[in-house]
Amino acid sequence: MGALVSLRQYLHGLVVRKRAEPADDLISTLISGGALDDEEIAGIAVLLLIAGHETTANMLGLGTFALLRHPDQLAALRADPLLVENAVEELLRYLTIVHIGPTRAALEDVELGGEVVRAGEVVTLSLPAANRDPERFEDPEELDLRRSATGHLAFGHGIHQCLGQQLARIEMRTGFNALFSRFPNLRLAVEPEDVQLRTDMAIYGVHSLPVAW
Repeated sequence: MGALVSLRQYLHGLVVRKRAEPADDLISTLISGGALDDEEIAGIAVLLLIAGHETTANMLGLGTFALLRHPDQLAALRADPLLVENAVEELLRYLTIVHIGPTRAALEDVELGGEVVRAGEVVTLSLPAANRDPERFEDPEELDLRRSATGHLAFGHGIHQCLGQQLARIEMRTGFNALFSRFPNLRLAVEPEDVQLRTDMAIYGVHSLPVAW
């Protein structure tokens, strides 16, 4: 919590500076619109930094770890760089780094799995469980870069889908292809069980990923 307060204070100060000396950047553009005050713009900046960086950075790290642990899948990607678009969708499904939430409120009574969720009640959803539902994906516990993983919920669903999902896809396609083409002999420098996972955080990933090449 202390880190979040410090981050917000820093970004609020940045907004104040940009209001005094605008430049060609997103914060200055938000200021020029005139509809938002400094607190609102600082809040948007915090959201963009966390949602736009934290998620994609962890997908790149955790996705690399997953590929290094599945050499047959990595070999397929290296042999066919055009596979990366499908590979990103499968990694999003297989890893589903948002492990806590989202929460939703029922607009009307809904029956799910024999349980009735009453109108107005709030439920917490498990995106990893949904993305490994055997009724939706065959052999869901297997990483298969050639499967059609369309329909996964890694970016949410409906009107609540992530606004930055297309940018995230582009970053991952570019990142994975560049990484494995530049370092064709990339490998783990430690045993897989020694890689520290971010199981203590809302966004799943790796604390660090020691590699060699």
